[in-house]
Amino acid sequence: MISADISVILPELLLALYAMGALMFGVYAGKDRTAGLLIWVTAGVMVALAVWLGVTGAGNRTAFGGMFINDAFARFSKVLILLSAAAVLVMGQDWMQRRDILRFEYPVLVTLAVVGMMLMVSAGDLIALYMGLELQSLALYVLASIRRDHAKSTEAGLKYFMLGALSSGILLYGASLTYGYAGTTLFAGIITTVQSGDVPLGLLFGLVFIITGLAFKVSAVPFHMWTPDVYEGAPTPVTAVFATAPKVAAMALLARVAHDAFGTATADWGQIIALLAVLSMFFGSIAAIGQRDIKRLMAYSSIAHMGYALVGLAAGTAAGVQAMLVYLAIYVTMNVGTFAFILSMERDGRPVTDIRSLNMYSRQEPLRAMALLVLMFSLAGVPPMVGFFGKFYVLRAAVGADMIWLAVAGALASVIGAYYYLRIVYFMYFGEETEGLDRRMPAAQWGLLMASAAVMVLGIVNLFGIDPLAAAAAQTLVR
Repeated sequence: MISADISVILPELLLALYAMGALMFGVYAGKDRTAGLLIWVTAGVMVALAVWLGVTGAGNRTAFGGMFINDAFARFSKVLILLSAAAVLVMGQDWMQRRDILRFEYPVLVTLAVVGMMLMVSAGDLIALYMGLELQSLALYVLASIRRDHAKSTEAGLKYFMLGALSSGILLYGASLTYGYAGTTLFAGIITTVQSGDVPLGLLFGLVFIITGLAFKVSAVPFHMWTPDVYEGAPTPVTAVFATAPKVAAMALLARVAHDAFGTATADWGQIIALLAVLSMFFGSIAAIGQRDIKRLMAYSSIAHMGYALVGLAAGTAAGVQAMLVYLAIYVTMNVGTFAFILSMERDGRPVTDIRSLNMYSRQEPLRAMALLVLMFSLAGVPPMVGFFGKFYVLRAAVGADMIWLAVAGALASVIGAYYYLRIVYFMYFGEETEGLDRRMPAAQWGLLMASAAVMVLGIVNLFGIDPLAAAAAQTLVR
């Protein structure tokens, strides 16, 4: 039986063993001198695991008595997590190396965080959920403050840790209430209790606290307060990590809990998710208008985008989960390209984050400016960019679930949010002439920027086949 369980959890086990091996290698082989090599090897391992999961995965299997679930939904999310983590690792190497903050622990910590994310999306039990969530969170706390001699980085790590600990406590309280009223921590047992009749009030309170704890992780309003400061204070490559893989993992975990544990109570949790979605879409869109720092702007952008992803989940249907997965895949791709560009924003070798530094950038680097224009249009949801189809999917799912008011709210928030994306485009093409940025851009950053922009244009044909994969993944979750 143990061998069968291990075969189900083998990808996570191999990645964890690799993280420990990489740590030992770094310690005994010259520490920080090996950091660059470890980054490329780690990225290669993650891509290989993603290919393995995407090609060989089939069917639904469970391990350890249902605590770990390996289904199409988990595999889709894991592939997305692994590929995005590999991309941000590679594109951030040069930035950290030139500032002498590249430590061999960096790729190891990212790897351990990814192991936690993979456990999160496969959790079939409240204990497994918490174990994966904390493994991810503890690694990310350290990453936020990895620049130990920088006050803002240290502050970011402390704020993230304090609020993350608060959210974990809230989630644990919800889990304890759920266990007390359901008599089990297994999602399969909890949903049986929910199906047996009226949902006990205590169980509903447990669900509310669990959703609140997870809302912290996805930066949903009103649990978003850590996001702008952490995005701004953390080193930019670490911010790129925060903006991609952890968002996918937290959203997938929220969907897993909602449908696997409380799938028959969609009327109860759907209202909560819908409220979080509306608050996040509008607050993120409005608060970003006054931002001048591009990292803080992207923080509020992520809050708004998680609101759109929550619209799909709030629908409570398979079509809604499918729309959420498609949206997350598009969101991650857009953010990888955007942060590849942000990493290249320098003047005299020093990082620049003021969006006004992009004035007339199109004259200096027309190709890069065009790529960023495509990404900004896609983030704003301007047709025919792929970002438009991501929003169309989630809004259509809301309409299909008779939540027309939610779809209308999403459309209005999208119009508001378009302002701050198009303002960046305005600066690049019509701004006042100022001192230009450095022309230097490493090959990895340039390649990911161009590839991401190309996907936003070429993906309008068939979304590169993601749609049917997301549909199959959603069908395994929503039964």
